[in-house]
Order: sequence, then structure tokens, then C-alpha cells
Amino acid sequence: MRLIDALQYRLPLAGYVSILHRASGLLMFMLLPFVIWMFDTSLTSEISYDAFTNAFVGGIGFVPAWFVKLAVLALIWSYLHHFIAGVRHLYMDATHSVTKEFGRSSAVFTLALSLLLTAALGAKLFGLY
Repeated sequence: MRLIDALQYRLPLAGYVSILHRASGLLMFMLLPFVIWMFDTSLTSEISYDAFTNAFVGGIGFVPAWFVKLAVLALIWSYLHHFIAGVRHLYMDATHSVTKEFGRSSAVFTLALSLLLTAALGAKLFGLY
């Protein structure tokens, strides 16, 4: 297959959800050290909890606070998308709902819900409410 042919192929929406499901799992795995640091820092002591909360205000070392918030927002999206897409796959496996129409509608639902919840939690993270 030539590269030009591969670029002209239109992937269905369910295919994008599948790719994003894999990407979100990889992102959660890659950010696992950050998650472990956040968990450890938030629970060790009151002083370490203050350091944890200050990371969202003043940053961590040379990393600015907005970048820390973006990393957390990426984690929020990856968890929500991975969870919702996983439930979608479990539902399709349990009910044998593998029609083209259900695949498209469940893909739209997965993308819409994960993005909507990410936007809501991101607004809270960045202090909009």
C-alpha cells in the first residue's frame, strides 16, 4: 500500500474511538510515575499535602503550574475516555451488539461524554467555578 492511499482512507468514528482508547491507556501508563508522586505527596503528611496543593499554584521546581494542570487534565481525559470506551466494549461483548449503527452511535456517545466530563472537570481544575 502506498502512503497516498493510506492518507485517503476514511476511518469510521468507531475506529477513532478504538485508537483513542489505546492512546489513553498508553498515556495513563506513561504518566503513572506522576500519578504515584501525586498520590504519595497528597497522603504522606500535612506538609507534603501543602506541597501537593502548591504544585497547582506555583508549579513543581522549574515546571510551571499551568503545565502541571495540563498534565492532570490529560490524565483526567485519558481516564474518562479509557473507562467509557472500556464500558462500551464490555457492553458490546456482553450483548453482542456489533451492528454498524450501534458502533457509530456508541462511538459518538463515548467521545461526547468523555469530552463533556473532561471539560467540566477541567473547568474546575483551572478555577472557572
